[in-house]
Parts: sequence; structure tokens; C-alpha cells
Amino acid sequence: MIELPVIPSERRKRPDWLRVKLPAGPEFRKVRQLVDNYKLHTICESGNCPNMGECWGAGTATFMILGNVCTRSCSFCAVATGRPNEYDADEPRRVAEAIKLMQVKHAVITSVNRDELKDRGAEIWYQTVRQVKENTPETTIETLIPDVKNNWEALIHMIEAGQEVVSHNMETVERLYRAVRPQAKYARSLEQIKRTKEFGQRTKSGIMLGLGETQDEVHKAMDDLAENGLDILTLGQYLQPTKMHHEVIEWITPEMFDNYREEGLRRGLKYVESGPLVRSSYHAERHVNVPI
Repeated sequence: MIELPVIPSERRKRPDWLRVKLPAGPEFRKVRQLVDNYKLHTICESGNCPNMGECWGAGTATFMILGNVCTRSCSFCAVATGRPNEYDADEPRRVAEAIKLMQVKHAVITSVNRDELKDRGAEIWYQTVRQVKENTPETTIETLIPDVKNNWEALIHMIEAGQEVVSHNMETVERLYRAVRPQAKYARSLEQIKRTKEFGQRTKSGIMLGLGETQDEVHKAMDDLAENGLDILTLGQYLQPTKMHHEVIEWITPEMFDNYREEGLRRGLKYVESGPLVRSSYHAERHVNVPI
């Protein structure tokens, strides 16, 4: 059992800089209708993303393939955990058609972990990217891929379909992996990023802050990522999805996020997106042109 720290109630109150408007507007409703009609999953909804109103209002979304049930039980994540159903082989076509109808210029595609599949879902990943590219060749793509558990053949198949950015989130610093990502390994995720870079891809990762990490530990993670070929890093405030998930230990100020951005660039990262409401796919269209 993971023991979570007890936080005084006065420290749990969300600060003013984390307040967002509720999703609304005709473009938001249009995207929601398309997602529902095509029976698609989005991490925007499954992950309770605070930027859903902003992104969907602009006609964009992050699609989650391979179902909406994850084989992992990370203490930070709002996505359901359990035994997934058999994946839908028609999903790549439906994602590609929805992206075309939405006239998306830059699409982000992610997935749950499918550890029970021999190829970790790599074929669905490959087909989804290929069919998007065939339907709308002008659409650029970022794929936010899960931990392949050292299945490097699966990794190559996931990233060889023609996407412009390949992301794999570290999520937190090394010391907190056992509490935050109990089925993942810090060194293994670094290795996955390194191999992705060696394949010639533009690499990206994300870390949540406020889980109990120290500044020195964040700096160490930046160094490790830079040494393993990371190009782009996103840093955002962790928000607790439910009372059953990891507590928010600290609210990181906007000024501290600015400091982390400068520190990351100083340590060799090429682009750092850092702010309280930043999530993996926030401003993702800007990351396509980061030099590699």
C-alpha cells in the first residue's frame, strides 16, 4: 500500500493562479459532438485536464487510443485502472476521420498502458499515425507514448510512422517513482527517451511539480533528461484528481515555474514549457519546429 502524506487543510486550497473557466462555446460543443459520434476517447476528459476549455474551444483535442482502461495504477492519474477490453482495430480509421472533420492542424495522440499486449499496442499506434497522415498529410502529429517495458522493437514500430514529435513523460523525480509510478522505472523511461532520440526523433517529456520533490531533484531530472537526448520539457502543477490519489504537497508559484524554465534551458534542454496549468499537450503545436 502506498502511504500518502497528510496535508493540513489550509495547504490544500487551490491558489488563484490555478483557476480556469469552465468549458463552453460553439467550438467546444462541436468537438465534443465529434468525439461522441466517433466513439473516441480523449485524455482531455479522462485526465481532467484544466485546459480542456481553451484547447477544445480552439477546435483541438488530444486523442487517447487503445481504450480508456489502463493496466497501470499510478497514484496521480485519473484514468481508470483494470483489465482492458480487446482493442478496436477500426480505431485508427475513426481517429483519422475525426481529425479531418475537425480540421486539426496539429494532433496529439496518446494512449493508456497495455502491458498485457505482446506488442504493447504498437501496431495500433503505427496504423493511427499512418492513417492520419494519409487522410490529412498537412496535419502534424505528436505521439505521447507509454512505457514499453524494454520492448524496444515495439518502441521503434510506435515511432516510425512519420510523426513529428515523440513524447514520453517522466512524470516525477527519481525518488518519488515508487509512490507515484510504482509499475515504472526511472532509468527505463530515460532509456526509452534515449533510444527515441537515437532513432532521429524530436523528443519530449513532462514532469508534474508539487508532489513533494525538491528543487535539487528537479534540476537532477533536467540533467538526466538532457544527457539522454531530450529536446522539449513541459513542467506543470500536479492537481489531485480524487481523494484516493496522491495529495498535493505544494503549490508551485508562477515565479518558480519561470525559474525552472530558465534553469532547464541553462542545463541544455532546447525548449521548456513551464507554468502552473501546463500539461503535456499544452501549446504542443509550438514544439513541432524545435530544432533537433
